[in-house]
Amino acid sequence: MSLPNPATPVKLVLLGEAAVGKSSLVLRFVSNDFQENKEPTIGAAFLTQKCTIGDRTIKYEIWDTAGQERFASLAPMYYRNAQAALVVYDITKPASFIKARHWVKELHEQASKDITIALVGNKYDLVESDEGGEEEDSLRKVSIEEGKSLAAEENLLFFETSAKTSYNVNDVFIGIGSKIPSASSTEAANQQSHVSEGRVDLSGGVNNRGQDACPC
Repeated sequence: MSLPNPATPVKLVLLGEAAVGKSSLVLRFVSNDFQENKEPTIGAAFLTQKCTIGDRTIKYEIWDTAGQERFASLAPMYYRNAQAALVVYDITKPASFIKARHWVKELHEQASKDITIALVGNKYDLVESDEGGEEEDSLRKVSIEEGKSLAAEENLLFFETSAKTSYNVNDVFIGIGSKIPSASSTEAANQQSHVSEGRVDLSGGVNNRGQDACPC
């Protein structure tokens, strides 16, 4: 009887302006839950979730960083050695898309050169009408073409999501996991000490939650 393959640990960081829904995306992925008025993240929150993709199991070690400008200088401590990143913006707020461009540029310049980055336009539920799935033009301020264009320019994965309705949320993490090479498991295992040290020192009160159930 063969033993199951060990889970591949993947350090993943979320970056983006405040109130774009980073924490809500993670909560939906980890707990299949949504909180309408979620408190802003302070420093960073740490969560884990396993997800089976094909014949592999990915164990995401997720750093959900605060979006407020006063915490921006801490970001490099979280994306250092990360194998994946979600850069999130709100499709109803153009300023958050400009900020997303900034984070993509910073990741390319300072993060691991082989990092997998997904550009995520969140809050799709705000532009989706109840009739026929068509969008209300009055609320959407960042077109899907703009998102796709940036993703193509910077070699990113691209998704539009709704943490509220769960639209495309699991697809984001499945897409990232599909891009992570199996060989990264050895490298990731060597980085576990860095992750463990950061849980206390980097955030000043990290919220450490995790579940083993896979929502994918």
